[in-house]
Amino acid sequence: MTAGPEATAESIAPGGTPRLESSAPDATAPLESTAGATPPLESTVPGAIVGSGRPSVAAPQATVRLNSPAWGGDPIQKENILDLSITLPDLPDCEPMLIGGEWTTGSARERIPVLDPATRKQLTTIAQAGPEEVSAAVAAATAAHRDRRWRGLPPRQRRDVLLRLADLVERDAERLAVLDTLDNGKAIERARGDVELGLQAIRHFAGTPTRLTGTVHAAAADRHVYSVREPVGVVAAVLPWNFPFMIAAWKVAPALAAGCTVVVKPAEQTPLTALRLAALCLEAGVPEGVVNVVTGDGRTGAELVAHPDVAKVSFTGSTEVGRLIMAAAAPSVKRLTLELGGKSPNIVFADADLDAVVPNAVRAVFGHSGQMCTAGSRLLVERTVVKEFLDRLVPAVEALRIGPGLEGGINIGPLVSQEQYDRVTGYVELGHAEGAEVAVGGEPLTGPGWFVQPTVFTGVAPGMRIAREEIFGPVATVIPFDSEEEAIALANDSEYGLAAGVWTGSLARAHRTAAALEAGTVWVNTYNEFDPAVAFGGMKQSGLGRDLGDAAVDGFTELKSITIAL
Repeated sequence: MTAGPEATAESIAPGGTPRLESSAPDATAPLESTAGATPPLESTVPGAIVGSGRPSVAAPQATVRLNSPAWGGDPIQKENILDLSITLPDLPDCEPMLIGGEWTTGSARERIPVLDPATRKQLTTIAQAGPEEVSAAVAAATAAHRDRRWRGLPPRQRRDVLLRLADLVERDAERLAVLDTLDNGKAIERARGDVELGLQAIRHFAGTPTRLTGTVHAAAADRHVYSVREPVGVVAAVLPWNFPFMIAAWKVAPALAAGCTVVVKPAEQTPLTALRLAALCLEAGVPEGVVNVVTGDGRTGAELVAHPDVAKVSFTGSTEVGRLIMAAAAPSVKRLTLELGGKSPNIVFADADLDAVVPNAVRAVFGHSGQMCTAGSRLLVERTVVKEFLDRLVPAVEALRIGPGLEGGINIGPLVSQEQYDRVTGYVELGHAEGAEVAVGGEPLTGPGWFVQPTVFTGVAPGMRIAREEIFGPVATVIPFDSEEEAIALANDSEYGLAAGVWTGSLARAHRTAAALEAGTVWVNTYNEFDPAVAFGGMKQSGLGRDLGDAAVDGFTELKSITIAL
């Protein structure tokens, strides 16, 4: 959901425009158990995959067999090798954008390479959309909004189009998951789970057009007074790199359900599935111009967010970039939904079932290689069970399988980029410098991809930077507490308020603690569970507004009140 600091803000781009990088992380899917899974393989996936044609997931071309390459004794290497065939799509030399129903690379000559984080090799490129392409996309969306080609359709017709979109996503789910793994690096099992969560959201919001209602107000006998919700207009959906397809679905589906038109700006690191989703929208019958996609880095995002005809910005990314978006939105008072950073506490009381806690705590922080805004990276553990907790946690972390995501049975894939690798390893070094102790991990890994050992720090003081700042990688801190009151105080002592976890055998304590925590989502005796009907978002500097649930749809509408003299 959020991009942590991984979403960087390079203060000023050419022309004095703030550069907005949509490198968030953020929506977090549960990490499924890999117990009994075959150890990971070493990847021989080719780095450069090129072809021709517009974005499509319908015609995969190459079958790649993953075997054991020369990792040269690297700790990633495992003895048991799994034979696995993965079908890879044919990718063009440059992935085109979708503007007004036309696939185009635009007039810009600059190209941005899209890399496979497991090999650091190029998959394809995208065009760097400039002011001309952004203006064309916004103009197409504005025209579609004004002529009512989408919002003017009967609600049941819009419902049926969204249901067809869901069917198409389900048809192409495996191909979408492979694409997410290719440009993000996450384990293929995680990518499949992300696509499923996105699909669930599309199906859920497909029913929204037929259930949007207004309110008739009590009034004088000669007055008829009522309120209705109307689509806000053109929406800029700026996506993170950690959950490329899932967050695209979480934003596009409720926006379309509300009757809006959309311009999507995917993260430059992971654009592939957002482009495929747009292609599937056209195939499902969404009118041309209603969904548009512009590609590029933070300069493209800045142009889009600042465009005067954009009525609403929905962004998932870092708090740093969220502040820039707020400033850019201020001149035209754009509506905002911001799902930003987090440093989520995961509280373990002494009466908790450690058999359940430990595997879930591992998933909560190390799933998706820790690149989640909801990562439960602050493990607050009651002092009387700290030793037993660590005695269980350390071997569980040591057993995690590290490797390229397409190999299957992987727990820790590569980080998304060199920038993110440098950031995470820099925090590991900082932890050493601050005097924290490494219980497990903490060493660099060699290999072609951006791999980092899962790391657990103990001896951590609450004021240390590794305990307060969003690392956005596979790094956890363990901090003891002595009472319920101290646990709540430690958990709330943060500028963030996105999510929190509580583990206890006491129902009364569960309710007390959940009520006291300053977080938009609290999970009790579970973690990272999402339901498209349940709103998700943060408090404090973790954001504004909500994704998912009725609150998400409300965020794409304006409330209009009408009084009629009879």
